[in-house]
Amino acid sequence: MDWITGIERAINYIEEHLTEEIDYEAVAAQSFSSGYHFQRVFSILCGYTLGEYIRNRRLTLAGAELAAGHAKVIDVALKYGYDSPDSFAKAFQRFHGIKPSEARADASVLKSFSRLSIKISLEGGTTMNYRIEEKKATILTGYKRHFEGVPGERADQECEMYVSTRPHQYILGALSGDIELDYNVITNVNDEGYDFYIAYQLPEYYRKNLSKRGVLGEGWAKEFEDVFIPQQTYAIFETERCAYPTLTFLDLRKRIAAEWLPNSGYRLVDAPELVVSHCYRRERSNDRYRELWIPVEKI
Repeated sequence: MDWITGIERAINYIEEHLTEEIDYEAVAAQSFSSGYHFQRVFSILCGYTLGEYIRNRRLTLAGAELAAGHAKVIDVALKYGYDSPDSFAKAFQRFHGIKPSEARADASVLKSFSRLSIKISLEGGTTMNYRIEEKKATILTGYKRHFEGVPGERADQECEMYVSTRPHQYILGALSGDIELDYNVITNVNDEGYDFYIAYQLPEYYRKNLSKRGVLGEGWAKEFEDVFIPQQTYAIFETERCAYPTLTFLDLRKRIAAEWLPNSGYRLVDAPELVVSHCYRRERSNDRYRELWIPVEKI
């Protein structure tokens, strides 16, 4: 079964069960893929998580039912999986911008999140260079924030972190001996969000002795933590060489999900994803590029 047919079956399954508890593994089974693989590919291609899609579709239908004027708020809340009118009201107002009780009013404005539809178009015909590598376990040193949504798609969260933590980057870059090379580690990805690290590869002495006087001391050392990367097989892709490779980054991730993965014989696994940035300076600024390390296993 191809990916297009599989995701179409999964969407049909979701739509048929919106008023029931939806098991993500059952959704993924419609495309004959693992739950983790399906959720990650779905979020990369669509720009929102599977849970966000289901929640937005339910709130769209709930709004339409209330606007029709025939249903009670409590009945609609229970129908679409909310345990109480209060939790339903909060979610409804976040999505529609009005209270459930206001949906019946004349001229009330409701949002509509449409069902996904599959459009078949010609894709590919372009070159994507990649390599498969078995990476040994390693330890990076960095600092973390937890973000909502889909990695990369909520770029304002990640950009703000980079801008507001310049001193952290300069310190770790200097200790690593290579301020032009840094790592983003994306891990603990689930339906609500993910952990995002900015990290560097430090010499063992510095990594183990950050809190000692003469290295950083306890004040700065507490800002950082070790990031363990287990041994893992990675499919590694590179952006083009240019002054601002971040601008082509999201497109590359989507192309990997849409073009490479369905025909590769590999699937995504629940392991850290890495983005390795080669941020050359001055006369080498046009040679900058990023590597995407996608954790995979052979099907």
